[in-house]
Amino acid sequence: MNRSQYKKPSIKKSVKPVGGKKTVRSTPVVDIYSKSNDAIEKYRIYLDVERNYSEHTVNGYIKDIEDFAKYLKDENFGALLSINKKNIPRYYLSSLSTGGYTKKSISRKLSSLRTFYRYLMNEGLFDENPFEEIETPKADKVLPKVLYKNEIDAIFNSIDTKTAFGKRDMLIMELLYGSGLRVSELCDLEETNIDYSNQLIKVFGKGHKERYVPMNEHTVKALKEYIHVGRKEILLKKELEDPKKLLLNRRGTELTPRGVRVILDNIISKTAENTHVHPHMLRHTFATHLLDGGADLRSVQEMLGHTNLSSTQIYTHVSSEQMKKSYMANHPGQNRK
Repeated sequence: MNRSQYKKPSIKKSVKPVGGKKTVRSTPVVDIYSKSNDAIEKYRIYLDVERNYSEHTVNGYIKDIEDFAKYLKDENFGALLSINKKNIPRYYLSSLSTGGYTKKSISRKLSSLRTFYRYLMNEGLFDENPFEEIETPKADKVLPKVLYKNEIDAIFNSIDTKTAFGKRDMLIMELLYGSGLRVSELCDLEETNIDYSNQLIKVFGKGHKERYVPMNEHTVKALKEYIHVGRKEILLKKELEDPKKLLLNRRGTELTPRGVRVILDNIISKTAENTHVHPHMLRHTFATHLLDGGADLRSVQEMLGHTNLSSTQIYTHVSSEQMKKSYMANHPGQNRK
């Protein structure tokens, strides 16, 4: 715990009574808020070290817990380790529902708190899980947004590969769309993860799970042009030591997920496409286009690194929706009067 976060517990001072009566020995008042902050910090370390979650995932869990801690304090309901009413989780659920949160966001927050209190129970810091019996609202099914093939072509054609950063941007697109990487996996790549002979990329996904993802000829070409030409040019101009990570930003240091989003925005601004493209949309598009091309669901599941097949099955719905839209737009029978 950071020293600046530490709050010295207050001590009740004993006052010598008149008449020579025996004084009561002073006892420290436990700062339950400080203990709750300690529990959050221990949980952060647990998620990072033992569960091997990414920084983004850990921060998401911690924010959900801190939001609940703030709610407890604002409403005078106590602290995380001293909830003083059994129905407080239901009050919190109600406040989220009326606070404009989507069902998906509420479900995530409840899940974060449920797992947090499960951890506290295992550590002997809490007797029962107050969120165990809280029913999670069923999230509305929203199909992931994907790009059409002509939109993908327009994005690739807008990249100027004559420059060092153009070579980098082309590689980013190839890895996100051509291999379906998550943005965190993309930024964590090192040159040693590339197996050119088998055309495979070693990726460390959620929970630091290792998997191998195939790459096509375009990706191989983009890799070689960036590593042997573009990347060297970036480092030479900045006169910096070679970072471990494969992808570099304009300062010659390691590229971050936020940096990737900025790069995609810049690429899209050079096209005629009037849409916002985020890294995960390219991953969605990768999976959908594979299924459109006849790939089997299990293979796509392995390439995406999904633990459950149900997570991959959503793309079959996307694929069929696109098929229907294409039919309605192009079949001559639709224009018949």
